[in-house]
Amino acid sequence: MLSVVMEEFGGPEVLRARQVEDPVPGPGQVLVDVVYASVTFVETQVRSGNGPFGRPALPRVPGNGVGGRVVAVGPEVDPALIGTVVVTTTGGEGGYAERALARADEVVPVPPGLALKDAVALLADGRTALLLFRQAEVKPGEKVLVEAAAGGVGSLLVQLAVHAGARVVGAARGNRKAELVVSLGASYVDYSNDEWLRRVGDAAGGGELDVVFDGVGGAIGTAAASALRPGGRISLYGMASGADATLDEDDLAARRIRMLGLFAAPGPAETHPLIGEALRLAADGVLRPVVGQVFPLSAAAEAHAAIEARATVGKTLLAARTPQADPNDVSDDASGDGR
Repeated sequence: MLSVVMEEFGGPEVLRARQVEDPVPGPGQVLVDVVYASVTFVETQVRSGNGPFGRPALPRVPGNGVGGRVVAVGPEVDPALIGTVVVTTTGGEGGYAERALARADEVVPVPPGLALKDAVALLADGRTALLLFRQAEVKPGEKVLVEAAAGGVGSLLVQLAVHAGARVVGAARGNRKAELVVSLGASYVDYSNDEWLRRVGDAAGGGELDVVFDGVGGAIGTAAASALRPGGRISLYGMASGADATLDEDDLAARRIRMLGLFAAPGPAETHPLIGEALRLAADGVLRPVVGQVFPLSAAAEAHAAIEARATVGKTLLAARTPQADPNDVSDDASGDGR
């Protein structure tokens, strides 16, 4: 099978496609014939050697989220799973491949009518957005700022906040991202403009913000926190700038601002139901995952380069199979032309 192998840390060029032996499912595992694999910003950090959890052992096959059909099961696994179209995590590696192993208790069946590429786009981003949104307890009429609003998680947070009746401002960079954010029902502000924070206030109708979803960190996140009203909430979920926001916890406490976010990785008991709910919301039309670009599996290096260059919108996927192999969306273009 074709797989993307990483034997050293460095730039995107260290991701090399090669033929390897098919994996064999062990006890409690399934083998998934991969159609789409998710690509995340964190994976670009891991590849460079600057990941948030240290440097993993090499060589390795990156990728922690895939979608496809179960084609084999290991001992102690119900054989009825064979043939099921699923999305699943892979335990942190092994996803950039035509076939991937996963724990049987972590696979989530894809609801009928939901395109598989959309389900894969929601695998990590959907559960993250739902978790953050629930923590923030957004109420109708509240003023909400979503940074990195054209990204995978950000675009979902925009939709959830709009659906809840909030007044939402999405911040990102560039005209292409502006069109996307506005299409999701939010106002748009480009934070490459020096006066971006004042424009956020104007777009929100004046006054201070109730909630900030900070997916950028650095100077952007630091500035956004200053625009919160007393008693507001800031949700910290990313550092696309390469640095955390600089927050004065004493000042936040004095202003009664709650700090929320992903301070500890949720376990399978929490994430599995969240994934299922995200897929149901998408099947019901409440959530529309934005798949901005699809690269062929052999072009994983190009996908990483595009993410690092901030040249992507929404979710980035790798296509490991032809369109005819996509069980839930046979009309999809999995050739990579979506770039």
